[in-house]
Amino acid sequence: MTEAATGPGDPHQAHRTRTAVRRHADPVPVRAARLVRAARRRGSRLPPGVRDGLLPALLLLHVMTTRAPRELPVAVALTAALALPLVWRRRAPLTVFGVVAAAAFVQWLVGVQLPADVAPLVALHTVAAHSGLRGTLVAGAVVECGALLACLRWATGGAFLTPFVGVSAVVVAAAVLGMNARTTRAYLAVLEERAARLEEQQDQRARLAVAEERTRITREMHDIVTHNLSVMVALTDAAVHVQHRSPDKATTAMVRVSETGRQALTDMRRSLGILRTDEPDAERHPLPSIAQLEDLADRMCAAGLPTRVEIHGGHTHVPATAQLTVYRLVQEALTNTFKHTPAGSQAQVRVRCSTEDVTVDVTDNGPRPPRSGAAGPGHGITGMRERAAAYGGKLRAGPLPGGGWGVHTRLLLGSGGAASA
Repeated sequence: MTEAATGPGDPHQAHRTRTAVRRHADPVPVRAARLVRAARRRGSRLPPGVRDGLLPALLLLHVMTTRAPRELPVAVALTAALALPLVWRRRAPLTVFGVVAAAAFVQWLVGVQLPADVAPLVALHTVAAHSGLRGTLVAGAVVECGALLACLRWATGGAFLTPFVGVSAVVVAAAVLGMNARTTRAYLAVLEERAARLEEQQDQRARLAVAEERTRITREMHDIVTHNLSVMVALTDAAVHVQHRSPDKATTAMVRVSETGRQALTDMRRSLGILRTDEPDAERHPLPSIAQLEDLADRMCAAGLPTRVEIHGGHTHVPATAQLTVYRLVQEALTNTFKHTPAGSQAQVRVRCSTEDVTVDVTDNGPRPPRSGAAGPGHGITGMRERAAAYGGKLRAGPLPGGGWGVHTRLLLGSGGAASA
């Protein structure tokens, strides 16, 4: 991203930043989580208790409509004992299985065959779906014993082996389907949890991107406004001071004030238009670059701070954003020198460009108050450090051994600097 940004707190830019962050996130787990939620919503249109009560109700209705009156009391009682506990099978699968198994044993003792004989299989499936492997094995062994007893008692012609094999296959299928349902449910839960974490991380990245954008906006506006207002105030004071003795100099100073104000408006308009696709002004006015440091030095000289600029090496290969960073670093350093040094001080700017890095040194020969080396958050030297860190550089600012103040930084143009940027 470029250093220029939209206006502070721009909701449209905040929305664009969040959208860009989400667009580059992994969409597969998020899409899968949405499918899981949709499937659960479709499958949960009826409360679980109502769904679990449908089977017992159907079994009781079938018994009451098909049994003879003399068989009805025993059949209804046994069906109720086998089927009604299934309503609570999801809450207490092992307890419900024990109750159903006991009712099935009583049914075997009484010697009555019922459609509710499927209740042990349903209870086994629930145990396999909601309990561990040990509970599933115990429940499966109990159902197998019940199947063996039933085949021994009710098998026709004394041939119980074939029915027992068929019933055993059904028992194994119920247990396997239950374990598969448990595994699938656990997998979907993990998938949904991962998707929720990804969504939260996307929101966090979006918030961090917006905060970073606001910091960049603040830094850019601070550099533009502070520098140009400082120059304009100094020129205005000079014009007021010499207006009676030298009207020509006062007029020249006011012309400089007008030029500086227009330059400030152009910089702000350019900065605000960089991220607006419908703003042609950014195309008409390129970003400040290393080549414009001479113009910056001329404005500082006109404001009362003699400034000399030395540029070593070609800068045409330096990216536009890196050149903007160099320009803003020099601008901020000269503005601090202009504000904190007495009249008669001089400043010198040295910029060395190579294929790997850009080194910037800004020095002056004026004394500084000790407190000038510490800037508040988002201002002065702190903002300069943030700009340098964007290109993998560290900024050093402090008094020089021979007097004066110096600012030094090195911006990396290779892979390390690009990664930091």
